[in-house]
Amino acid sequence: MFSSGSHLPTPSIHPLVPHRAPRVVSDLVSDHLERGLNPRHVQFIALGTAIGTGLFFGSSETIRAAGPAVLIAYLVAGAMVFIVMRALGEMAVRHPVAGSFAQYSGSFLGPFAGFITGWVFWLELAVVAVADMTAVATYMGLWFPDVPGWVWMVAAIAFIGCLNLMAVQVFGEMEFWFSLIKVLAIIALVIGGLALIVWGKEVGGTTPDFANLWSNGGFAPFGLWGIIMSLSVVVFSFGGIETLGMTAGEADDPDRSIARAVNTVPFRVLLFYVAALAVIMSIIPWSEVTGETSPFVEVFAALDIPAAEHIMNFVVLTAALSAMNAIFYACSRTMYGLAEQGHAPRSFLRLSRHGHIPVVPVLCMFVTGAVGIALYLTIEDRLFFYVAAIATFATVFTGLMILLAHWRMRARMAREGAAATSYAMPLFPVLNVIAIAFMVGVIVLLATTDSGRNAFYVGAGALVLLTAAYFGFVRGVGREPIVLPPHTVDQRSGDSSRV
Repeated sequence: MFSSGSHLPTPSIHPLVPHRAPRVVSDLVSDHLERGLNPRHVQFIALGTAIGTGLFFGSSETIRAAGPAVLIAYLVAGAMVFIVMRALGEMAVRHPVAGSFAQYSGSFLGPFAGFITGWVFWLELAVVAVADMTAVATYMGLWFPDVPGWVWMVAAIAFIGCLNLMAVQVFGEMEFWFSLIKVLAIIALVIGGLALIVWGKEVGGTTPDFANLWSNGGFAPFGLWGIIMSLSVVVFSFGGIETLGMTAGEADDPDRSIARAVNTVPFRVLLFYVAALAVIMSIIPWSEVTGETSPFVEVFAALDIPAAEHIMNFVVLTAALSAMNAIFYACSRTMYGLAEQGHAPRSFLRLSRHGHIPVVPVLCMFVTGAVGIALYLTIEDRLFFYVAAIATFATVFTGLMILLAHWRMRARMAREGAAATSYAMPLFPVLNVIAIAFMVGVIVLLATTDSGRNAFYVGAGALVLLTAAYFGFVRGVGREPIVLPPHTVDQRSGDSSRV
């Protein structure tokens, strides 16, 4: 089903796979993505994927699950995400290809692993997109309570889908402005919140004070178990940050831009998650977070500033649209990369004449949106949290495969005596082991808790179906190993056919 024709050139035999002829990714297609994302775009795409619906909307659920101790959960999960991103960053700098970690898994772990990784990541983003659409409907409900939520979901899909059918520079520029709004809003929240805490002015019937972090039942009112239980949504908050690796095939200077973006992950975790939520829970006691809307909106509404609630609602709406924008981009490039490997229909390789955009994969996202709307009409009240749990499973599985692929890449480099990359993982392989143990632990958590068991079943079922699809439909080059040539200075401009 996903096989390719016999017209493909015959590449040289890879020394590590003596009995099968690998294929170079660039041998499979005659048309390629263009490098149109500059370092500014890549930086803010990284910011956009790290600041999304999981923070602005899902944080209320994590606060109610763990209390102020949820800050520990964000710190731990953020550290693990940084390790994953360092592993991905090293692979992306050495092999800047459009399919990112799906192709890395295919090269270093085998074609089956590449197939599974790519499609599980696509599933992760698809369900996150549904969560973002749900959030859009909730936010618009503040201004238009009588308009059905599915109307706003349709509008969001149409708007974001059309943006992604334009040149990649348009996507990068829109994501830059979307992300800039979010960043400025969070900085304003942190600075303004600190001012209120120092000032001590009553807000919403309570006095802002850092003591609110350990009052009302203590810092960890539900103990260690509360922190653990919050991880299912906390990890979801970071889901999609791997999108940064997808930009490698279209970045003007992947060496510098990707490394810089990955290095900002710890700063983003501390400022956008830990600092912002600490300020929120200092202004509004954690026990008073309702979960009916974003806690960010609740704080701004409590400030008694004219239109503050509406301003923040616009910001969180922008955050959801930004996340959808990045997801449409990442999903389409994932499907394009899978098609390059022979793991998806070759029609996914067709690019638009002017923008060099993979049109069919983008159009497929419209179908995904339609499925999300159908689910919204069926289980509106709990849809966000169901898809958040499913996305958590897919996120940790994807992170696990990235870490394993990176480990195999380093092992191959050692065997071949290859020079170290310009962006090597520190403390290898110790950090890999720690992060792998964390990912496995989250999967066990999902499998053994009432709130996560259904998500585990869906994720495990998806793996079974994907395994059957691989052995039932993938033929030809889709069963052959891949060679990813190392990155050279010549690849800082031009198209991805050089990789």
